[in-house]
Amino acid sequence: MNLKQLSAALGLSQTTVSRALNGYPEVAEATRLRVVAAAKVHGYRPNTRARGLATGRAMAIGHVIPVSSRHEIVNPVFADFIAGAGESYLKHGYDIVISVVPDDREEHAYRDIAAKGSVDGIIIHGPRCTDPRIKLLQDIGLPLVVHGRASQETSAYDWVDVNNRRAFERATRFLADLGHRRIALVNGLVEMDFATRRLQGYRDGLRGYGIELDPDLEQSTEMTETYGYTLTRQMLDLPNPPTAIVASSIISSIGIRRAIQERGLQLGRDVSVITHDDELSYLSNSGPEPIFTVTRSSVREAGRLCAERLISMIATPGSAPEQTLLEAELTVGLSTGPAPQVARRVSA
Repeated sequence: MNLKQLSAALGLSQTTVSRALNGYPEVAEATRLRVVAAAKVHGYRPNTRARGLATGRAMAIGHVIPVSSRHEIVNPVFADFIAGAGESYLKHGYDIVISVVPDDREEHAYRDIAAKGSVDGIIIHGPRCTDPRIKLLQDIGLPLVVHGRASQETSAYDWVDVNNRRAFERATRFLADLGHRRIALVNGLVEMDFATRRLQGYRDGLRGYGIELDPDLEQSTEMTETYGYTLTRQMLDLPNPPTAIVASSIISSIGIRRAIQERGLQLGRDVSVITHDDELSYLSNSGPEPIFTVTRSSVREAGRLCAERLISMIATPGSAPEQTLLEAELTVGLSTGPAPQVARRVSA
């Protein structure tokens, strides 16, 4: 079925049907829903190139991924984010354009994209505390939404983030409530904004219980299984090793668990672990008795929210910036228990 046939079936003009499918705000919501439902029933999908010519848009959203020092493209978090965003792109008829570039070519990539008009907007991934990409995109006039935040950016911009500080304060306090006083942090790279906020939350949680900060227990690196394993081995060798660990990624936590078990220790009894897991599709921690106690947030939902917001900005230029702060849920699993000395007193 083509546009003319769909319009005839609905008793509407081709212009109205086209505008309804393209999300124009002047089309009544009831009409838009009726048109979308009919298009689905009849298997009609508008031609992307024709839509672009009609709207003056590229009908595409860009994701620029620098890979020389960060590895989003192979990160399951990125994959889940794209899956969530992709649902919204499909619904609104947008394509996705992923540009993989060296770090030192990132600014050039954005300027080249803007000059070619190949996308209508950009989603920024992995914001640093100071992130020049936000001002760059504002200056060249590309609509943007940030997955996360940049703490030191003073301009108004759109973002979707999880409350990392509160999640890690809550995780640390949970462990302190169980009697743990040697609580370590295996964090992401500290120049990344999320890692800075998680460090703040961890420290706030310790201070709330009068626990002295120990630099030997604050570890920051790439969130891989290998680093989780290596850092945990090093901390277990300390004269006064941790009895609990808060980790920034379930990927790191897999390495942490390997190091604990290699020492003949039991997860949740000898060393407790809380991880931030993001509800990753391919590293599921769900079930009647989850392995890990987690601070849980859906990165797929964050992808959907970022995409919906950016598409709305494209449809209504000049709209006021919006910020969405998601709260993480604390889900208790088998990886946490009372501090060893507390457990011994209870069993005595």
